[in-house]
Amino acid sequence: MLAFPTLLFIGISLSMDALAVSITTGLTLQRARFAAALKVALYFGGAQALMPFLGWMAGARFQALISTIDHWLAFGLLTLIGGKMIYEAFKIEEAEKKDYLNTRVLMILAVATSIDAFAVGLSFAFLNVAILLPVVIIGVTTFVICFAGVLIGKQVGHFFESKIEALGGLILIGIGIKILVQHLCV
Repeated sequence: MLAFPTLLFIGISLSMDALAVSITTGLTLQRARFAAALKVALYFGGAQALMPFLGWMAGARFQALISTIDHWLAFGLLTLIGGKMIYEAFKIEEAEKKDYLNTRVLMILAVATSIDAFAVGLSFAFLNVAILLPVVIIGVTTFVICFAGVLIGKQVGHFFESKIEALGGLILIGIGIKILVQHLCV
C-alpha cells in the first residue's frame, strides 16, 4: 500500500495538465463563474478518477506475468509520463481558440489529460496497490485543483502554466525513482 502523502503527490502531479487547461478556460471567460468552474472540475476530476481504475483493471490481468519486474515497469511508466509532462510544458504551441465549456471539447480534453492516469493505474496494478483510495484521492485532488484553476485563471494567466506542468512531471519521476529504490533495497 502506498502512503497517503505519496498518493496525494501522485494526484497533484496527475492534475497539473488538467490545471493548465483549467487556467486557460478561466482566461477565456468574460468573468470567472462558479458554474463554469464546477463543470470543468467535474469533467476533469471524473476522468482522472476513472482512468487509473481502467488502467488498474487492465494491469491486474497481466500482474502475475510480470511480478518479477513490476517495480521496473512502474518506474519506467512514471518516468515516461513525467518526462512527457516536462517536454509538453516547454513545447511551444500556437494558441487556438476553443470553446472550453463545450461539453464535447471538455470531454476530449478531460480524456486527453488523463491518459497518464491510465498508465499510473497500470503501475498500481503491477505493485498490487488497492485501487479505491488512489482513485478517490486522484479524482478529488483534480476536482479541487481544476475548480480553483478556472476561478484564478484570469489573475494567474499563462505565467505559471508551463511551470506547473513541469513540476508535476518532476514529481512523477521522483515517485518512480522512490518505488524503484524501495524495491531494489529490499
